[in-house]
Amino acid sequence: MLRLERPRMDLRSLITLLAVASIVITLANSLYATWRVQREVLIGNTLEANRVYATKLASTAEMFFQLAQPQLAYSARLLQDGLDDDAVIVGEVERLREQTNSFNSVVVVDAGGWVKAVSPESLKLKGRHLATSSTQEALKARKPLIGKPAMSAANNLVVFVSTPVWSKTGRYLGFVGGTIYLKKKSILNELLGEQFYRDGSSLFVVDGDNRVLYHQNSALIGQKLPPVIPDPVKQKNQNGYLQVGEASREPMLAGFAVVPTPDWTIVALKPTRTTLAPLTNLLMKVLQHSVPFALLTLLCAWILARLIALPLWQLARKASRMDAAGVSKEITIIRAWYYEALQIKRTMLAGIGLLQDKIGQLKFEVQTDPLTSLLNRRGLSAVLEYFLATRQPFAVLALDIDHFKRVNDTWGHNVGDEVIKSVARQLSASSRQTDVVCRNGGEEFLMILPGAQRDIAVAIAERVRQQVAQQTLETVGHITLSVGVAFWDAKGEAMEQAFKQADDALYQAKHAGRNRVVISPATDDGSVTPPQSG
Repeated sequence: MLRLERPRMDLRSLITLLAVASIVITLANSLYATWRVQREVLIGNTLEANRVYATKLASTAEMFFQLAQPQLAYSARLLQDGLDDDAVIVGEVERLREQTNSFNSVVVVDAGGWVKAVSPESLKLKGRHLATSSTQEALKARKPLIGKPAMSAANNLVVFVSTPVWSKTGRYLGFVGGTIYLKKKSILNELLGEQFYRDGSSLFVVDGDNRVLYHQNSALIGQKLPPVIPDPVKQKNQNGYLQVGEASREPMLAGFAVVPTPDWTIVALKPTRTTLAPLTNLLMKVLQHSVPFALLTLLCAWILARLIALPLWQLARKASRMDAAGVSKEITIIRAWYYEALQIKRTMLAGIGLLQDKIGQLKFEVQTDPLTSLLNRRGLSAVLEYFLATRQPFAVLALDIDHFKRVNDTWGHNVGDEVIKSVARQLSASSRQTDVVCRNGGEEFLMILPGAQRDIAVAIAERVRQQVAQQTLETVGHITLSVGVAFWDAKGEAMEQAFKQADDALYQAKHAGRNRVVISPATDDGSVTPPQSG
C-alpha cells in the first residue's frame, strides 16, 4: 500500500511564517520608502537652499554693479571740462574711492592711455602709460565696461570697471575706472567672504570664461576651471540647481545664479554625502519605534494562527479515521468557526465520494440543446462553476459556421438545422471524453478542453476544422468553420476574459478570410491557419 509521507510543517507554522515574512517585508519596505522619501526631501531642500543662497548673493552683486557704474558716470560728468586741472582730478578720484568704498583703487586715464590721477597715490601710477588689456579695451570701446579678470599695472589681479569721459562738445577725453581686487580685501570679499560655510559647503564666482573671481581657496582665484554649470543650463535659466559630480569628483548639490551685468555666475555647493548624513540616524529612530509594534503584531499573528489552524488540525486528524465508528459524531462537535473549516466539515460529513459522483453526473443533470443534444448555456454555466471551484485550467474554442446566413437564405431553415446538427456531430466525434461541447446559440458553438496545453488545443481545433471542411452534405455540399482559441490558467485574469479573447480570435478568423484557426492573442508566426483545399 502506498504510504504518503507526513508533511513536516502544519498550517499553524505556515501562517506564523507568513506573518513573520509579511512583517519583515512590510518593515523593510517602510524603511526603504522612508529612506527614499527623506533622501529626496533632503536633496530637494538642499538644492533649493543653495539656489536661493546663490540668487540672493547674485542679486546683491548685481545691485553693487548697478550702483557702481552710475558712481563712475557721475565722476565722468564732473570731468567734462577737461583733464588738465590736476587738483580737480585728484580730488575727484580721492572722493570716489573713499566716499563709496566700492573700489580698491580709482584711476583717470586720458585718451592716449596716460594716467592723469590715481587713488591711492601709493600705487605710483600717475604719469604712466597703461597698456593692460582692460585699459586698452576701455580706450577702444569708449563705453561703460566691466572687464575680465586681468593683471593690473600694479601687478594685482583685478576686475576693472570703467566709464568714458566725454567733453561738452562730444570729444572723447578718456575714462574713469575703478578696480576690484580679487586676491586682496575688496568689496567682492565683503559680499561673499563673510558667508557661513560648514559641512564641506563652498561658494565660488566665475566669469563668462569660467575664470575664478572668488573662491575660499585663494590659490584658485584667476584660474580657469571646467564648467560646473553647463552653458545651456545658464542660458535657459538665470538661476537654478542641479546635481553635479562625475566618477572622479565627489557628488555635489549645486545652486547657481547669474549676475547679468558682468555675466558672472555664483555657485553654491554642498556635498551630497553631507546632506544625506542625517538619514542614518533617522532610519535608526524609525526602526526603534517600529520594532515594538512589529513584535506585538507577531504575537497577535501567532495567537490568531492557533485559532485558525485548530479546527483544520482537528478535521485533519478525523480524516485519517474516516472508516472508524462514530467518527461522524466526533466531526460534528468540532467547532468550525469560519467558512472554510465549516465547508470542509460539511463535505467530510457528506462523504469524500460526493464530489466525484457529482462531477460524473454533471453532464446528465444539466439541460441540453434540443436540436443538437449538446449542452446549452445553462449546462455550460454549471460546468464552468465546477471548473472555477476546482481551479481547473482549460482551453476554449469558439466556433462559427461560415456563411450560414447564406445557407438559410438559399435552402431554408430546415436545411440550416440539418447543417447545425451535422456540425454538432462532428464536434462531438472530434472531442475527447473529458471535453465539453456546447451550442452557444444559432450557428455558434463552444468547446471546453480541460487541462489542454496550447499544442493540443490547436491540434483539436485544426482537426475539427478540417473534418467539417472535408464532409459533403446533401443539398449544401461543403461548409467550413472559423475557430478562435483562448486559454484560462486559473491564476490570473477572470474566466470571462478567456471567452472574450476566444470571441476576438474568432472575429479575426472571420476577417482574415474564414475557414481558419486563430489563437488568442493572434500572432504573425503561424497562429493563423491558412485555408485548406476542399
